[in-house]
Amino acid sequence: MAVSVLAAAPLAVNLLDAQSLLATFGVLGIAVVMFAETGLLVGFFLPGDSLLFTAGLLCAGTADKAATLSLPWVLAASAAGALAGAQVGYLIGRRAGGAVLARSRSKRLHEGAERAQELLERYGHAKAIVLARFVPVVRTVLNPLAGALNIPARVFTLWQVTGGLVWTVGLVMAGYALGSSIPNVDRYLLPIIALIVIVSLLPLAAELLRSRRAAKLKNEAP
Repeated sequence: MAVSVLAAAPLAVNLLDAQSLLATFGVLGIAVVMFAETGLLVGFFLPGDSLLFTAGLLCAGTADKAATLSLPWVLAASAAGALAGAQVGYLIGRRAGGAVLARSRSKRLHEGAERAQELLERYGHAKAIVLARFVPVVRTVLNPLAGALNIPARVFTLWQVTGGLVWTVGLVMAGYALGSSIPNVDRYLLPIIALIVIVSLLPLAAELLRSRRAAKLKNEAP
């Protein structure tokens, strides 16, 4: 399977830190985080993008340093967790309806639900399900929302699998490619992860700005 991730695992895991999660749980942690972030509303805060990219970096061996994770196992764990999580989230939404979101007191979660609803209305089911994978929080709430809206299971499954594979494989391989091409890339791991987090939040920020501008124009209209 995978080689031990880092020489010494920290005593306490930081759920917001991709390095800490990988050091503590390894490949199994990737599958669990992917499942929780895409299938359970309580996992909306987990670092999905940075975790996938960092895992890809750790799969890349350099001339003076062996890989600390196995690329095939990372790809398998990432895809399995993300695809299973989305399907479970859809089933939860289908059975519980909108109540599963209504009970939450998280402002971020409700904002994510609004963005997910806008994606569905603006792009249609197929494109919205794929695009949601790349937007933090939205990828968490769109799955139960799709179930609550009774989007056909066959349609949802086809496009969540497509989006899930593009998202997980794409980010892992991007990290792997960078780690393979830059010697001692682990020295720059923190700034790289920070950049990934910022980039991953850009779609959400853009949608929020667009919504505020639209609301402002609507209020100013005679």
